[in-house]
Amino acid sequence: MISTDYINNTKSKRKIYGIIGALITLIVPFFLMLDNHNNHLETDQSLCPFKMVTGFPCPGCGITKSLVYFYQGDLYRSISYHILGPFVIVFCVLSIIILVTELITKKEYFAGLLYNRKLAYGLALFLAVYHFIRLIFFVSNNSFDAILRQSIWF
Repeated sequence: MISTDYINNTKSKRKIYGIIGALITLIVPFFLMLDNHNNHLETDQSLCPFKMVTGFPCPGCGITKSLVYFYQGDLYRSISYHILGPFVIVFCVLSIIILVTELITKKEYFAGLLYNRKLAYGLALFLAVYHFIRLIFFVSNNSFDAILRQSIWF
């Protein structure tokens, strides 16, 4: 039988991991922005394993660059790299605030919303449609050679 202390401890660990993940998501692009003196963000090459192998962007490609340009105050460029970039920042900040509040008060406020299947399916559908549209524009704006140059095979 599992005790309630174990369940509460597991939930607390998950919340702490969530806070750490959100902080890493916010901090890494910030340091990339500070280290952009060589303008390495303007290259087509990516650290995404999917893009390195295929030359095509994955559904998450561009979020890091989007966050960097958001930090620089260039909202248009941020959204042009990935439409969800600014929303990731808002989501991470809200997640940190909510999870810290839940750890302090030992209550759960948004568990029903965060673990909602309909919301998850809706977001997944939005991301799939958005990615499909991005792929259509990517293929129409790039030749086969340009796509190949964005992979590791060239």
